[in-house]
Parts: sequence; C-alpha cells; structure tokens
Amino acid sequence: MPIARTVEVYLEQNRVPYEIISHRHTLTSSDTAKAAAVSPRQIAKSVILGDARGHLMAVVPGDDHVDVDQLSRRLGRQLRLVPENTLAQLFSDCERGAIPPLGRAYGIDTIVDDRVLVQDHVCFTAGDHDALVRVDNESFRLLIKGAGHAPIGRATPLNPTHTDAAT
Repeated sequence: MPIARTVEVYLEQNRVPYEIISHRHTLTSSDTAKAAAVSPRQIAKSVILGDARGHLMAVVPGDDHVDVDQLSRRLGRQLRLVPENTLAQLFSDCERGAIPPLGRAYGIDTIVDDRVLVQDHVCFTAGDHDALVRVDNESFRLLIKGAGHAPIGRATPLNPTHTDAAT
C-alpha cells in the first residue's frame, strides 16, 4: 500500500501529477531520505499536535523537528503531541508513523515550515514506510492550499533528547 486511499483520491481530485519512489522499509525521515536517494530537506514530514481547540498538522523538512513550545506561543495555543491511538483514528488508512503532510485531505488545519515551500520538488510518505510520493513545488502548494506557513522547525540535534523531536 504505497498510497493511502485518502491521499490517492485527494491527488486525483486536485489533478496533481506525482511519482512514486519505492525504497526499502524505513522508520525515520533520515533513513527514508537515504533509502530513496533524496535530500532530507525535500521530505515534508508531518507532526500532529492538539489542544482543546482541536488538531493541527505541523509540516517540517525531514531533517527538522517541531519546537512545540515555540509554535504554541506563536499561535497562542497549548499544543501537545497527539497520542498514537488518536493518530490511528485520524489516519486509519495509514501505517503507524506514515502520516501524509496533507492536512486538508484529512480535515486537519495545517501549518507548513517555510523551508518546505522553497524546494523544487517535495517528497512525502503517503501511508506506508516503503515509498514516497514526489510532486513539484507548484503541485505541493496546491495540495496544501489554505495552510498557514511560518518558520516552525529547527534542525534535529544529532542526539535528540527532547520528546518533541519527531523523526
């Protein structure tokens, strides 16, 4: 299952051309980048946060993490990482940890790091850990239409010790 049904329908509805990049099974963005022979900067990684107001998808480059505290202050919210059981419900057609950065397709508000938006091509997981979807910048912008954008990510430290260091 390289593409979750929700993502497949969303790509078709938006008439977005895409390429599938198959790779060995991976669990982290850095391993995925190596296996797929793409730059971690080209991978759009999603982190799902939530608070009393609802869920928020934060999208950062594959080699970054979301500074949840800074983002919470910026948005005037009290965001926290969403528990795995909630993720399984929100993304029922995706494998655990293979969440596409297409919040609109799943009815989730989205904010995208500015550095994702400057890539010529954007790659993202679309439901499993064995393939990436690759689209051009214009197509990615169409897919995330209506999403906010800001500098929300930070480079992941070599030895992350914070719980907000999403992989």
